[in-house]
Amino acid sequence: MAEPMRIRATMAGDVADVKVLMNHPMETGQRKDAKTGQLVPAHYITEVTATVGGNTVMKAGLSGGISKNPYLGFKVKGAKAGDKVTVSWVDNKGDKNSADATIG
Repeated sequence: MAEPMRIRATMAGDVADVKVLMNHPMETGQRKDAKTGQLVPAHYITEVTATVGGNTVMKAGLSGGISKNPYLGFKVKGAKAGDKVTVSWVDNKGDKNSADATIG
């Protein structure tokens, strides 16, 4: 089961500022385990989607080159205080996670 995400969404003028911390190991498949010497299998987020009020506002493709526990920030024009922001991701092993926040 995936660890929870942290989302903070605030209004700055007429733009919503959304910040997301995704808990994920983001293994490239190229690092060796120090104890066994075996390669640690690749395990990374491949797609992140964000919606505001049910409308998709961002879709991003990621790869193994992103650091552990990735942080993502983006701005959304046209959002309003009180709108619901949903961020979800899928990784290369089929694991999924999603979290919601209300724009404040």
